[in-house]
Amino acid sequence: MSRLVALVLTAVLAVPLAACSDEPAHDPGGGPTETTPPATPVPSGTPTTSATATPSAPGSASASASGSASSGAGPEALPPVRSRVSLPALMREEVEAGRLRRVQPLASTDRWRSWSATYTVDGAVVSGELLVPRGKGPFPAVVLNHGYIDPAIYTLGRGLSREQEWLASNGFVVLHTDYRGHAGSDPVDDVGRESRLVYTRDAIGAVRALEREAYVDTDRLAMLGRSMGGGVTLNALVAEPGLVDAAVVFASVSSRFVDNIRQFTEPNRPEELARYYDRFGTPQENPAFYRDLSSRTFFDRVTEPVLMLHGTADDTCPIAWTRTSHRLLREAGADARLQVYEGEGHAFGPRFEDSMRRTVEFLRVQLDG
Repeated sequence: MSRLVALVLTAVLAVPLAACSDEPAHDPGGGPTETTPPATPVPSGTPTTSATATPSAPGSASASASGSASSGAGPEALPPVRSRVSLPALMREEVEAGRLRRVQPLASTDRWRSWSATYTVDGAVVSGELLVPRGKGPFPAVVLNHGYIDPAIYTLGRGLSREQEWLASNGFVVLHTDYRGHAGSDPVDDVGRESRLVYTRDAIGAVRALEREAYVDTDRLAMLGRSMGGGVTLNALVAEPGLVDAAVVFASVSSRFVDNIRQFTEPNRPEELARYYDRFGTPQENPAFYRDLSSRTFFDRVTEPVLMLHGTADDTCPIAWTRTSHRLLREAGADARLQVYEGEGHAFGPRFEDSMRRTVEFLRVQLDG
């Protein structure tokens, strides 16, 4: 049986799963709540937290047993490059970004104004939505990395509109990047899209573009990703330590690349996956290649505080993925905090305002500290 036929059969037999979008998810149930104590006072209405164990040292027995393949190199040393399609290869790149260009005015309120915008990453055009608070800057800034939405139906700034307005209303410059292959951005090839490496470059480039704006405080930069964008955010943190000063990850995909292939690509895009396997081999044939696309392999490079938020009723990106990523980050020595929302689904509905109050409080403390 050919690899393509086998994968198509897998897709037919598998239970269809929505890609990691920002749509509400059916409640599959979840495990017990486990959180780490926040470093700051929690606003009223935010879920309570309880302590977790002290993180183990990088390379410890617990880290090895967990399945983390830490490079053990730390943020300053670089792991070897086995493929140019890899996080270690991206770590060696100097991502170049052009100036932000405001294309067209969009919505405005008494607190902020917004525009459709473009910037360049290594010469390629990336579109997005820019929101700037009214008043005298410079302001702290946040790059938003959206979750999976079929590029054929994706529109400018889609996926994180609630987060855009909430952050801008609280005094943050917001740049919501569309990624290449989306909205008005330049095209992307199959490998760049499926590996998420091009999306990671676009997120890094968004930070670089903001750094060139006089109204942005370059000492107060952050990144926020939801769903697939959570994976993009974790990739950026390991690829370029020190790029931002804090990060927030909502309902993230797995930090293990193979988990995402099996959950999303295999049932939804089997022909594309077959081409990928023909080029790079399967995870069984070439395990090192897939480890080098997994951010958890390099969690010892994360130097920024990370707030992770996830609902127990998320049946798109299982909460077990975030619990594992959180544990591995702490075992690698990172300052990672986990906020669990009992009964909340993938897109965050009833607890969205709670989650954003927690996010703003975290960012203010980390960026102003």
